[in-house]
Amino acid sequence: MKVLMQRVGEARVDVGGRTVGEINSGLLLLIGIEKHDDDALVERMAERIVGYRVFADEQGKMNRDVRDVGGELLAISQFTLAADTRKGRRPSFSDAADPVLGRRLYEYCVTQLRTHDVPVATGIFAADMSVSLVNDGPVTFMLEM
Repeated sequence: MKVLMQRVGEARVDVGGRTVGEINSGLLLLIGIEKHDDDALVERMAERIVGYRVFADEQGKMNRDVRDVGGELLAISQFTLAADTRKGRRPSFSDAADPVLGRRLYEYCVTQLRTHDVPVATGIFAADMSVSLVNDGPVTFMLEM
């Protein structure tokens, strides 16, 4: 499982010209599910995401998590994060989860994120989405498990 996490001032996702999810200050999560991922791993990743300290405290140090600052999450499924790009000029998706497992674990991840009392907006699994964001910092991390 890979999650590209970006601290944002705002973010939204549109499908077919219609906004389906949007947040103000918080974290944009691009979530890639791989074929070896399971429920336990998703639970650990959700806990890690909401506890990851990427927001500044009074001294300007990254010591606050999304809950500490009253932030929101925008969770987007991102199949291409599972690509192997180590060789050649064409990505391999052999490690990506099949669509059935990918959808189930993505939806389970959203459910797990919501158990932490953080507002969570989403995109639409497997849709052609347009994501807009204002990266705050910029601050971007790749979380892998």
